[in-house]
Amino acid sequence: MTDAAGAWLADAAHPVQAEWLDLDWWREQGRARALAGGRGGVAVVAAPGGDCVLRHYRRGGLLARWLGDRYVWRGPDQTRSFAEFRLLARLDALGLPVPRVVAARYRRLGRHYTADILTRRIAAAQTLADAIAAQRLDVDLACRVGSLVGRFHRAGVFHADLNAHNVLINVEGLHLLDFDRGRLRPPARGWQQANLDRLRRSLLKVGAFGGDASRLDASVWPALLAAWNESVTA
Repeated sequence: MTDAAGAWLADAAHPVQAEWLDLDWWREQGRARALAGGRGGVAVVAAPGGDCVLRHYRRGGLLARWLGDRYVWRGPDQTRSFAEFRLLARLDALGLPVPRVVAARYRRLGRHYTADILTRRIAAAQTLADAIAAQRLDVDLACRVGSLVGRFHRAGVFHADLNAHNVLINVEGLHLLDFDRGRLRPPARGWQQANLDRLRRSLLKVGAFGGDASRLDASVWPALLAAWNESVTA
């Protein structure tokens, strides 16, 4: 679907209004609240059918200073929001534990664009980073995380930012979030190991075992790797 400034995609099974991708609209309705974490521009919105998470894409790193929330226009199919929408829909169809995608849009700004994505909120969940802060990272949880990552790697899912904030835990199990820049690729140990290395750095950064790498490696990390290996080769 298109309008004067851009275009949007939506899950055909769930009728969506264009306004749902506008955080200011939700705020005017009094139906938005901020969500901690991420690069900003993330909120929980009280949408029909249940709470959703609305995320406005923002750059990180050095480019954020100059471009902020703008990305170079290379065509609709190359927008961050459309790419993530389609990847999430594919992963959901494969039965992988990801948020259900509702809608995505881009807004064209000459040679640049801005983007937003709307997903169903995973209820009553906490991040792995929260669990670490509460000192709940034990061998059992590490094994569950390893198995989760192994399932995605076995399916050829590359996660561009695998970290403790993007693993969600609730009574139904574990889920992975934020597939911006993610993609499907042939399974290979090189990129899979790079994903695991990134996750390990994140665990230390958020304070697992006081950020002590030797303590992490002497306790839960071998269990996580063993569970990952069993899952990825199943």
